Amino acid sequence: MFVFDEPTIGLHPRDVETLLGVFGRLVEQGATVVVVEHDLDFIANADYVIDMGPHGGRGGGRIVACGTPVEIAANLESITGRYLVL
Repeated sequence: MFVFDEPTIGLHPRDVETLLGVFGRLVEQGATVVVVEHDLDFIANADYVIDMGPHGGRGGGRIVACGTPVEIAANLESITGRYLVL
């Protein structure tokens, strides 16, 4: 299992594509990859999303939506889903 916290910070979009490819190869080889991320392009490519919120601090900390990116985008409670481009 690999756990990454915001691995896309500071990366150019092409570098994010490269990172997605690396993570894909890890998964193909049987690894589990868990990523804490805010980059919408990255989230749109996830197999499964747990959307926390609905806000930060005292206004957050609960699961707002979970499922595939398509399911997150369809969930009216998900602020993240409103901005996902699939």
